[in-house]
Amino acid sequence: MKTVHTRSICSRNMRQARVARILGAVVIALGATFTTLGNAQSLNNRKDEEAIRALIVEMTEGFNRHDAKAATRMYTPDADFVTVRGEAFRGTADFEKGLAAILATRAKDAMLKTLDVRVRFIRPDVALAHVTNELSGLKQFPPDLNLRDSQTVSDHGDSVH
Repeated sequence: MKTVHTRSICSRNMRQARVARILGAVVIALGATFTTLGNAQSLNNRKDEEAIRALIVEMTEGFNRHDAKAATRMYTPDADFVTVRGEAFRGTADFEKGLAAILATRAKDAMLKTLDVRVRFIRPDVALAHVTNELSGLKQFPPDLNLRDSQTVSDHGDSVH
């Protein structure tokens, strides 16, 4: 005669079912946590992207008013800027001084028009902004070089490197 241990089989099945339910709950909780973190990161990225785009607008408006201070205020002290003519400026103060001289002379009638802005986060706290502008009204400027392309790196949307 064969003896069947139903209690131990049932107990084992119940334990397995309980473990499966607990593991399922843990997986759901982890999924919800990662989804929440992902959504929070996306929300932060959206806010940072909006701040970056606002800086680009502020920079363009400052340039169009020929206000070198407003057009360069978002640059960090270690930022590098090279003009379309190859003039290099290092840091906020140097760039502001150089831009003021350019705006007072060959660019006194210059205007920038933003054609495209693309922002990509290369890390959660670092974004790369690719900006394409149309530059018009320059004196002594080759007519076929009227587009200005720039790339900007920003930490949390508050400064340009």
